[in-house]
Amino acid sequence: MKPLMNSSELSKAPSFVKILAFAFISLSFFYLGKHYNDYASSPIFSISFSTTPPQSLSSSSSSYQNVGISPNYALYPSNFTPLPSSNQTLDSAAPAPPPPPPVVERIGILDENGAMADDFEVGEFDPGSVEVANNSSTEEVKGEGKEGRGQEASAKVERYPVCDDSMAEYIPCLDNVEAIRRLNSTDKGEQFERHCPKVGKGLNCLLPPPKGYKKPIPWPQSRDEVWFSNIPHTRLVEDKGGQNWIAIKGDKFVFPGGGTQFIHGADQYLDQISQMVPDIKFGQHTRVALDIGCGVASFGAFLLQRNVTTLSIAPKDVHENQIQFALERGVPAMLSVFASRRLLYPSQAFDLIHCSRCRINWTRDDGILLLEANRLLRAGAYFTWAAQPVYKHEENLQEQWKDMENLTSRICWELVKKEGYIAIWRKPLNNTCYLSREVNMQPPLCDPSDDPDSVWYTDLKACITRLPDNGLGANISTWPQRLHDPPDRLQSIDMDAYISRKEIFIAESKYWKELIENYIRAYHWKEMNFRNVMDMRAGFGGFAAALHDLDIDCWVMNVVPVSGFNTLPVIYDRGLIGVLHDWCEPFDTYPRTYDLLHAIGLFSIERKRCNVSTIMLEMDRILRFDNGRVYILDSVSVMDELEEAAAAMRWVCSRHDTAEGPHASWKVLMCDKRLW
Repeated sequence: MKPLMNSSELSKAPSFVKILAFAFISLSFFYLGKHYNDYASSPIFSISFSTTPPQSLSSSSSSYQNVGISPNYALYPSNFTPLPSSNQTLDSAAPAPPPPPPVVERIGILDENGAMADDFEVGEFDPGSVEVANNSSTEEVKGEGKEGRGQEASAKVERYPVCDDSMAEYIPCLDNVEAIRRLNSTDKGEQFERHCPKVGKGLNCLLPPPKGYKKPIPWPQSRDEVWFSNIPHTRLVEDKGGQNWIAIKGDKFVFPGGGTQFIHGADQYLDQISQMVPDIKFGQHTRVALDIGCGVASFGAFLLQRNVTTLSIAPKDVHENQIQFALERGVPAMLSVFASRRLLYPSQAFDLIHCSRCRINWTRDDGILLLEANRLLRAGAYFTWAAQPVYKHEENLQEQWKDMENLTSRICWELVKKEGYIAIWRKPLNNTCYLSREVNMQPPLCDPSDDPDSVWYTDLKACITRLPDNGLGANISTWPQRLHDPPDRLQSIDMDAYISRKEIFIAESKYWKELIENYIRAYHWKEMNFRNVMDMRAGFGGFAAALHDLDIDCWVMNVVPVSGFNTLPVIYDRGLIGVLHDWCEPFDTYPRTYDLLHAIGLFSIERKRCNVSTIMLEMDRILRFDNGRVYILDSVSVMDELEEAAAAMRWVCSRHDTAEGPHASWKVLMCDKRLW
């Protein structure tokens, strides 16, 4: 058989020639690219503290220093090689062959197959490089000098004036007198709820410190004494001094540790509760508590030494400074009230709820307030009530006790122990009791469509919150294991993930732990005496968990913005505390109450909803003088505006590059609020 084409005819074919030429050219480019690529790769994981880029490779004084990691570290491949050192010279006449690239460890959350892993590394960190930042002048970083940053100029923020001295303790959403006057009724305590100023009517000045203000006394000394000049109010001393709450000693307030129902001290009172119900097991079964009508928060202050984090709440009422005293002491606290709306915490949040003479009528309006406490209480958790109806025999008080007994039995609470002036109930573990009640028994079960974690400006409901049929919220680990065990409620969060949620949870925890270790080495965080800390966009609470693991003696208010996924149930399941909040509105706390405000990716999201300067002014309001620090990691598109606002508020700031270098899309802004 004659062949289809001989060899000479094959070589003349146009297609064959094209293929051969293309292969030759491709092979040539491959070797050329490989040769030059050995000199072109650059490290990813570094933060530059240089205010100007290096002028040349030979200038060692302008070389960048590595002090952290990139916020987008997971987006890059692991097979990078470092730049040549700054003092390296190249022989252009007879270049030596490049050395083989060094073997590097994989850095990042994703493995070589693109799957999420929990054994990643975040890279090296040079503690000495922080000295460059600390020794550089930060006074000049005032939102000016935008040339060369590739950013369109925005309107300059003028320096904010100082508010009148009468506003030293102003809380915008709780001191809105005009809105409170317009209320139709205040019978249920509506005047103590949030009534925020309208857009354009908010805070536009800097709150002054009280006369004689001093840098707060550090923890743990602050548990027992604070400066009188920082909270110059004697009302509580006059009203409660005889109950061992608080006293004045020289230029300080002192806190003996007593309360209305525990005059002889909180420690003795806590011992009594433990003896009454040993299963409470402070620091193991009971990790997160809520103290309602807390006074000066001595109950929560002494529970801290038993590994229990207690959120102390009270309204701004006739004892209006009790929460301010609690925060000045360094105890977790927040202004909040049982009135007409749900509290801003998730369902099944607390392992123990405590009310000692908290001035709440739990049985009014078909028990709607106790039903809110029931929503907040974890399945199988305890409600402790220390009040006159428990132990006094006056007729009206005994009627109140009977009403309380009747209501608690109808909502399936078990009276575990009644002793002296304390009564302790336990919430059921599941819905069995609820479903076995008589038909039409009041209060009814809430509709299955009701979301018990929907709390932002949500009215109270006179119904029993159903427990999840699958046991979510009840089946958590004991402390401290629960801090790192991915909780089952992770799967119930409405977010853009399902299968990978546990991996995301683990990766976030590892990321923050390794990053905070770097901060401790470089910024000496353990020496800064941070006590009251706020994470303004908390995610799963990994930042707070890392601070705990690394023995930084502080507590963290984990704020979950309403503009994102509601991860609060996961935060509480971990044994941490937090709150839902809209950062386009002021926060419910007194001025000068936080040492550290931490915001990651917050402003690039919220700027679509409200003015960046509005949020910054609120941060200034709640940040302590002379000890307050701010850490912001966000898009470069908001940095100019943030710096201008910070300068207008008299903060001292410095902007730093992330690991990706001066042209990266994210920057770091670190600020101090100094006493002026």
